Amino acid sequence: MNKRGQSRQAEIVVGGAGFAGLALGIALRQGLGDPFTVTVADPALAHARSKDPRASAIAAAARRLFEAIGVWGVVAKNAQPILDMVVTDSKLDDAVRPTFLTFGGEVEEGEPFAHMIENRHLVDALAEQAKSLGVELRATSIAGFVAEPNSIQVQLADDETITARLLVGADGAHSLIREQAGIATHGWNYDQSAIVTTVAHEREHNGRAEEHFLPAGPFAILPLTGKRCSIVWTETSREAERIIALQDNEFHAELEKRFGLHLGDIQLAGPRRAFPLGLFTARTFIGERLALVGDAAHIIHPIAGQGLNMGLRDVAALAEAVADAVRLGLDPGGPDVLERYQRWRRFDTMTMGVATDGLNRLFSNHSDALRLVRDVGLGLVERMPMLKRMFIREAAGLTGDVPKLLKGEML
Repeated sequence: MNKRGQSRQAEIVVGGAGFAGLALGIALRQGLGDPFTVTVADPALAHARSKDPRASAIAAAARRLFEAIGVWGVVAKNAQPILDMVVTDSKLDDAVRPTFLTFGGEVEEGEPFAHMIENRHLVDALAEQAKSLGVELRATSIAGFVAEPNSIQVQLADDETITARLLVGADGAHSLIREQAGIATHGWNYDQSAIVTTVAHEREHNGRAEEHFLPAGPFAILPLTGKRCSIVWTETSREAERIIALQDNEFHAELEKRFGLHLGDIQLAGPRRAFPLGLFTARTFIGERLALVGDAAHIIHPIAGQGLNMGLRDVAALAEAVADAVRLGLDPGGPDVLERYQRWRRFDTMTMGVATDGLNRLFSNHSDALRLVRDVGLGLVERMPMLKRMFIREAAGLTGDVPKLLKGEML
């Protein structure tokens, strides 16, 4: 245990011990070894186990990253492959929900385009791997920092100061590191919230994911291990607040109306929560000896399930840029390294933000005319296998300039 007021050195300090922060620490320690030192600071590390009740879709490229850093083998038994996906477009009270679009679940033979996994399993495995590789995990927050020509002085909330070469903000959508750096965000709220819960059901889901586009927004049924599914249910903010506050039997009735009975009787198998939705992008992903990754850099609508995967693409790009610099004897927090990272990620992030915003506006409305147009479009895509395959590879994170870790290669 470090004493209060002590000052010491580390190559990189990461603020935030979620998926992005821990994965970055592991990748750099694994790739660069001693004496390259990484400290990850987050008050959540005070808990022996993660308490996150949510589940996430892990795209094929992100799964390859977790394989490369030695984590996937630990959690694979808790991961449910998505074997196929169906998309419907209907009104809430329609008697039939016709399927307009289907996707096969493989990007390569025997490789699903995504897996569903509960966040707690993955976060716990990342924390254990970080410890085993010598990443220092500190159960405290970052109170402040001052950039200097050759270093950045990082003040922890427990009064310790760390002299580092680079500070990485991986502390989420409400990033204090981004705020302290004076980096503004641009975007807007959608006046929508995502209701998230877990459902148990009678029949096997057979790895099928479903996305029902309803006038208020998408209602996604995402398969988990066993006879369970994760629900991501979009409503207007006011309606989501009303639904969350319902008695259990009333909430169940609202849920069943949208879920249906194709998997038999359903029951809640986890807490229900609502999260406000928006589109926000940091004005810049970098500062003086500072880089932002994950939700600290960008927030997108969950309509395509890409938020977490975008953050892991940040991790892969930044880790590769830093590792390449260190091996050449360069400063890992220097402006050239950080500019390389920003160039690598900025365009992809903006493109995904525009795409998800457009999809949300196209599908989350009550316009019969727009419904006709989008249903014709979905039907055309259904009849074009090559286009469907392109969409699957894009969703899997395997297009464009892909960093090594997302190909499953070690740094």
